[in-house]
Amino acid sequence: MRDVFKSSGGRRLLFWGLFVALTLTAGAAFASSGGGHAAEAKHWLTTDTARVLNFVVLMGFLFFVLRKPVSNALSGRISTIKDELDTLEKQKADAEKTLAEYETKIATLEDEVEVILGQYRDQGEAAKKRIMEEAELHAVKLEEQAKRNIDHEFKAARADLKAEIMALALSRAEALIQEKINTDDQEKLVDDYLNKVVV
Repeated sequence: MRDVFKSSGGRRLLFWGLFVALTLTAGAAFASSGGGHAAEAKHWLTTDTARVLNFVVLMGFLFFVLRKPVSNALSGRISTIKDELDTLEKQKADAEKTLAEYETKIATLEDEVEVILGQYRDQGEAAKKRIMEEAELHAVKLEEQAKRNIDHEFKAARADLKAEIMALALSRAEALIQEKINTDDQEKLVDDYLNKVVV
């Protein structure tokens, strides 16, 4: 529409269109005035023709004076509307692109969830295996420590038992010796001991 107002053929067309519209308006005004009487028709021609011509001149003047501002205003409005349409088209394209990205993400979301769950399962299995291995190693160490403690306690008990048996045996031997040896035997033992020491 902006191009129509800028071209000279478009301006001529607009001018002649206004002229024809004004002529038809003037003809309709003449017909409605009851043009059956010659005097009335002549009266209309002399007074109203000047009015119609004044109107045509005024319209032509307004056309030439207002055509640039009106054309510029229409051009500006058309340009603004075109810019708004371009902006809306760009926003629509961006929204469609974003929508397509989200649809793709939603479509792949299930796969991503499965991958993440698989990773967590693998990590859980690895942690379980590591904990079991550490528990087994700890159990082996505890068992070895318990064996060492048992051996140590067993050896200590054996040593204590041996010492106790030795003490009992000595005490029993002493009691037997005191029972069996009389004074003659004691003197003989003392003499034998002295002979050994002196020699």
